[in-house]
Amino acid sequence: MQMPVQLNRTLFQGGFTLPGSVRCGPLGRFPEKVLQFGEGNFLRAFFDWMVDETNERGMFGGHVVVAQPIRTGSADRINEQEGLYTLIARGVEEGKVVETRRVIASISRAINPYEEWDKMTALARSPELRFVVSNTTEAGIVYVEESYVRGCCPASFPAKVTALLFERFQALNEVGPGADRAPSGGLVFLQCELIERNGDKLKEYVHEHAKAWKLGEGFGDWLQSANYFLNTLVDRIVPGYPRAEAASLAAELGYEDQLVDSAEIFHLWVIEGPGHLADELPFHRAGLNVIWTDDMSPYRTRKVRILNGAHTASVLAAYLGGINTVREMMADGLFKRFVRQAVFDEIIPALAMKESEARQYANAVLERFQNPFIKHELLSISLNSVSKWKVRVLPSLLDYLSKTGKIPAALAFSLAALIRFYEGRASGAGLTGEREGEAYPIRDDADVLDFFQSCSRAFEINADAAEMARTILGNESLWGMDLTSLPGLAGAVTRCLQTIHGAGMRKAVESILDTRE
Repeated sequence: MQMPVQLNRTLFQGGFTLPGSVRCGPLGRFPEKVLQFGEGNFLRAFFDWMVDETNERGMFGGHVVVAQPIRTGSADRINEQEGLYTLIARGVEEGKVVETRRVIASISRAINPYEEWDKMTALARSPELRFVVSNTTEAGIVYVEESYVRGCCPASFPAKVTALLFERFQALNEVGPGADRAPSGGLVFLQCELIERNGDKLKEYVHEHAKAWKLGEGFGDWLQSANYFLNTLVDRIVPGYPRAEAASLAAELGYEDQLVDSAEIFHLWVIEGPGHLADELPFHRAGLNVIWTDDMSPYRTRKVRILNGAHTASVLAAYLGGINTVREMMADGLFKRFVRQAVFDEIIPALAMKESEARQYANAVLERFQNPFIKHELLSISLNSVSKWKVRVLPSLLDYLSKTGKIPAALAFSLAALIRFYEGRASGAGLTGEREGEAYPIRDDADVLDFFQSCSRAFEINADAAEMARTILGNESLWGMDLTSLPGLAGAVTRCLQTIHGAGMRKAVESILDTRE
């Protein structure tokens, strides 16, 4: 049996024809306008796909150079395929299952900066370069003290950025580190790391490195005046390489693709920056769900409260109710009603934004939860649920209480479900809970687990749900405030705990839905 040929640009030069179900981005050569730190699944299914779509519409005309942010990465594999890979996007739209397949051609090459720093500096000096995109994970945007040695690759991401900008500053303006004029040729930085104010953080650390390395006032002024470090918010679920389907996909497509990627249909990118930059990167005009704004905080609040909040408010109760994935939860009539009550009756009314916009976004979120191609395990979402509940659910509860004078039933129940989920026994260095005789891991910070373990032991001795609720809600180190000070919350959580322990999780959820006003 003949093996499929490898996907690359040379393949198409030989007359290879794609299956009719697969589109291909423009294979022509464009100027290298973008340096991208991160070669993983997310950026390839998000940013590089957007560039490809915009290139096809003749609105950008630029290629992306990918730099792997750590020493071991996929640069070699990307170069073997000459930047090409297949993206499969699939999900549910307006109740219908949708799937698209596209060969992405927006990447020109990949660089391993630890071995090819000279190629990085050459790109940094290029007048055609304009944008820098990154997804180095939350751990990537940190300040780490290190020395500057010209010609050597720095260790941290902010240090790499500083060194590359200094190369650009000198090359484009033919000045030394002590220059006193503010030259042009700055870059636009677009961070995709999931930290708040990600662009501001990177800018802060780049300035720190510039100061520590004594690169001169002229360089510092240029950093401030000519470069843009934009805060952004990304939203797309990217399962990545579909390992279980790899063999069948290769046979169906007629080529071997080691970099095939998969994502949901939904995508959103909110960029906080001046409008004139949107003209340079016109993703929104290409029909993509990209929003340029001067204030991204309402969009971040919407995502955290609705998408993340719906997850955190529901998954622990659903897991203890015998459900394992988000899709199964939405297919279960009882828990689907619970999620909808939490979102539409309690979270959205507490949001300070247009209800129509919030409801439209919420409907899209719940449709995403039903995506048959994504197996999102509830236990994976349960990681660090205490801090997640504090950030994602508590603000909605507080705002609802402030607006109505009432405790929101579903959100209060989610706190009781969290307490029940965290009832566990010590197991090695962690804590283990039990669902119908089946053990499950409880994963959180050590001090959180220690606290809940002590509460669980106390509950085993006297089974006093009211005392347990008061103890946990009163722990300010967990929630940032004493939750027993909120009128009615401790009583509501106590009643929920009593029902959960006495009748089981599903009956307890039913009682909340049956008694809602």
